[in-house]
Amino acid sequence: MRAKITYLVTAAVLVFYFVLVGSRGVMLIQSGTAITVTFGVAVLILPVIGLWFLWKNTQFVRRANALAAELDAEGGLPVDELKRLPSGRIDRDSADEVFAKRKAETETSPDDWRCWFRLAVAYHDARDTPRARKAMQRAIALHDGKPVEA
Repeated sequence: MRAKITYLVTAAVLVFYFVLVGSRGVMLIQSGTAITVTFGVAVLILPVIGLWFLWKNTQFVRRANALAAELDAEGGLPVDELKRLPSGRIDRDSADEVFAKRKAETETSPDDWRCWFRLAVAYHDARDTPRARKAMQRAIALHDGKPVEA
């Protein structure tokens, strides 16, 4: 729940910032000189890119959460079998062991979105966020029946 609140607050702050920047861009365009119009258009591009990025990330999070809920309803969520350090962080060797299991499971069933979801969690636990994201995107695509690259 804390992560959701943090995400919503951050998204709201970003939207406020985009509106603020966008209004400055409009003000520059309304000035009417060639340079201010050029700067105004450039300033307006930044909030558009930011809103697109925020939208895509929000869609990704919502889809991943939907898969987690579906997997939870099936009883297929990965069990937390990770050892932790006294600080509470995940032990690297433990994360690597679980990752090896998840990778083998995924290699056995490469078309099962559930395996890719669990692999994404293992990547995340092993602190490999880019691969975790790609594995989750693959799980989402497989769940939706979309074509996936080999």
